[in-house]
Amino acid sequence: MNARADTLPCLPEAELRTLGERAFQGLGLPAADAADVVQVLLLADLFGLSTHGLGRIESYGERLELGGIARQPGIASERVAPALARIDGANGVGPLVGMHGLRTAMQLARENGIGAAFVRGSNHFGPVSPYSWIAAEAGFASMIGSNATTTIAPWGGSDARLGNSPLGFGVPGADGAHFMLDMAMSVVARAKIRNALKAGQPIPDNWATDKAGRPTTDPRAALDGFLLPIGGHKGYGLALLVDLFAGLLSDAAYLTHVKSWVDAPDEPQNLGHFFVLIDTRRLGSAGWLAARMHDFAQILHGSAPVEAGRPVIVPGQIELRNMARQRAEGVAIDPAALALLQRHAARVPA
Repeated sequence: MNARADTLPCLPEAELRTLGERAFQGLGLPAADAADVVQVLLLADLFGLSTHGLGRIESYGERLELGGIARQPGIASERVAPALARIDGANGVGPLVGMHGLRTAMQLARENGIGAAFVRGSNHFGPVSPYSWIAAEAGFASMIGSNATTTIAPWGGSDARLGNSPLGFGVPGADGAHFMLDMAMSVVARAKIRNALKAGQPIPDNWATDKAGRPTTDPRAALDGFLLPIGGHKGYGLALLVDLFAGLLSDAAYLTHVKSWVDAPDEPQNLGHFFVLIDTRRLGSAGWLAARMHDFAQILHGSAPVEAGRPVIVPGQIELRNMARQRAEGVAIDPAALALLQRHAARVPA
């Protein structure tokens, strides 16, 4: 745990889950919907992804109270082929809509070996890794993505026209050591730049540019400018692919059609997501997969580290270690987020 996390209050997982569910009920969500939202956000906190955890109640709550997100959406699913479905999120809270998409894809994969759900009418759905973990726990490999508000300029362009669209992959691992790759298309998430601004700290010059497209270490200038994509033009192409799947094919908004939740918090974003799941049990037994995944990890871990004390890791390893530690010691939560959770939870009769 880093030095900052060491100074934060810690709550037992069950207590924080109950508080989170009551807080979202206080914002007008039915109990079952609040449980779905908290499942995703609490997993993010357990993984150490606090920028996408229960602290999101600030932005989600603001939009719920302004009417920019529907408190009780009529989410609808339509099966368009044996292994393919479309879901209309009806402007629900993103993690709620995301859980509907995940469960639909899981059911399709159980029936057909592979299943895909394309989602429209959604909002920010949290990080990808909680969905990958839930899928892996049930024996599914996954490819999951979402589009996002525009924060990246086209390669060689001078204004933001595509989003920092996250993409993730998951494969069930031996004894719960699941492979989970969760990455946005920028070098860092915009939330990290906002956190640097709040802390009064500079940022590395490879994170973002100012509004003129020049690299900057000033977080305020970076927030007025553009995020830099991973891998240069290759990251740009990958970001476009995610938006084609999540936005265009799902019949959601895409590119500049996506509304900013910051600039227009009272308006629907119509974000899109996609969930492609594979039932690994159709390929071989759980024991077969566990043995191969263990060997896969051992090959990588067997590489001598360049720096002593910094061994090779496999994607997902850090998140799972964070989860094990925080389940034992308590989940770190920012005091401001905790106060906001408590304030909204107080609206619900005991």
